[in-house]
Amino acid sequence: MRIQTGIALVALMAASTMTTAFAQGADNYKAKCAMCHGADGLASGPAGKAMKVPPFNTSKMSEADMTAETKAGKGKMPAFTGKLTDPQIKEVVAFVHTLQK
Repeated sequence: MRIQTGIALVALMAASTMTTAFAQGADNYKAKCAMCHGADGLASGPAGKAMKVPPFNTSKMSEADMTAETKAGKGKMPAFTGKLTDPQIKEVVAFVHTLQK
């Protein structure tokens, strides 16, 4: 009985941590990325259109590729190394992958 309770507690804590990471990724995306990439990742807003930002194509980019681009910057997108921590970048990339599902 104690083992089952312990397993349930660990599962609940893991789910809570994942929910928190998702929320933090969404918050950082909204604060740092959405102004150009749009709320849906399609870059359909005024800033995205003006800067000719391409929409995300998460089916063609791995998490590692997206993380590297986010850290180093690309084109008009600034580098986020030093602006976001590695865990924050990972959370944002994970959130971006949910936008097109």
